[in-house]
Amino acid sequence: MDAIITPRSLGGDIAAIPSKSHLHRLLICAALGDLPLKIPYPVSVMPEDIRATVGCLASLGSDIKTEGDCLVVGPLDREATSIAWLDCGESGSTYRFLVPVVLALGRPAVFHLSARLPSRPMDDLFTALEAHGARIEGRGSPDVFVTGRISPGKYIIPGNISSQYVTGLLLALPLLPRDSEIIITGKRESQGYITMTLGVLREFSVDIKPTKTGYLIPALQNFRSPKTINPEGDWSNSAFWLAAGAIRGEGIRVTGLMRDTSQGDSAICEALQRLGACVETYGDYVAVSPGRLRGISIYAADIPDLVPAIAAVAAAAEGVTVIEGAGRLRLKESDRLSSVSAALNALGGHAVSDSDSITIYGTGSLAGGRVDSYTDHRIVMMATVCSVICKNTVTISGAEATDKSYPGFFSDFAALGGRVIKGGGKT
Repeated sequence: MDAIITPRSLGGDIAAIPSKSHLHRLLICAALGDLPLKIPYPVSVMPEDIRATVGCLASLGSDIKTEGDCLVVGPLDREATSIAWLDCGESGSTYRFLVPVVLALGRPAVFHLSARLPSRPMDDLFTALEAHGARIEGRGSPDVFVTGRISPGKYIIPGNISSQYVTGLLLALPLLPRDSEIIITGKRESQGYITMTLGVLREFSVDIKPTKTGYLIPALQNFRSPKTINPEGDWSNSAFWLAAGAIRGEGIRVTGLMRDTSQGDSAICEALQRLGACVETYGDYVAVSPGRLRGISIYAADIPDLVPAIAAVAAAAEGVTVIEGAGRLRLKESDRLSSVSAALNALGGHAVSDSDSITIYGTGSLAGGRVDSYTDHRIVMMATVCSVICKNTVTISGAEATDKSYPGFFSDFAALGGRVIKGGGKT
């Protein structure tokens, strides 16, 4: 589906959608819990990645239902022995979190993977699991079959590939009959997401003990349901609205964002301030309005998902912006270093990427044109934000990719004053 956007300034208030990262963790812990958990969360805004986790947990025996604008998640069936068929779609979180969990439960499962997910990194996690009794067939294919029950022990995982490996083990190892340890080697990246996992586990009374090299996980722990938890607002997706507020117009205020959060992407506030935007925070809202934008250098190893939003602002700035430490973006839904550069260049900007960085030569405005999203939700969002400084229409192919994380993205864009025609209709 194409989205055809007429350039306009944006402004106004918008509520943050629930955090996808937080929801994945809440859902899995709830399914491992002793009692049902109620999560205030309207199903109408549920993205594809969360639908994948919900579907997989239901296939594992969790009774998941809606009550008004709430999800109610019941305990999964820990005694089941039949093969579970788990469709992860394109969700790396669903896949990497649930592989260790089903192996801790001793439940054979086939994981069905779509798009680029079969090619995204898993080898280090698989190696650690196989060293403790897992059997894994079909690596790198759309259907991966896992069997066996992992044993307690020391799990050695690199810290610079994906924090999701550590989260998957933190969710699974408390189920084992003896204590286990996670040893993280090398530099740790995206530590905020591991901190989020530890916070959710505490909500379920699961005790994890930090060590100098990782974490000690006591055995046979019970996940005690707190009965109700509210998901946090999503900083990763809200970053695009804040970026749009920085570029042009009267400014944008996003509500429902916790400042005291483990979401690393709350760093968007500091990044926008450094770029020259006017940023105001108070209570649960963040307001951003234009300032004199100028290029900066920024290290993105802990905030890779912010790179597209920062890149959009960099294109509107004076001077050169260099984003370094972003090599892991090549392993996302698209080769995101290349696709960010390609999108900016297609719109008349100037961006160059290499193996670990992207350099953006700010032009203040863009011509417009046609952007290939590479079916990457964050490329669609970035190109939409870039339309604010375009002279001509912006056409984005594969615009439905936003359904992966933010199904209401274009509706919210319209609510802020944007004009888009998609799928044959005007919004």
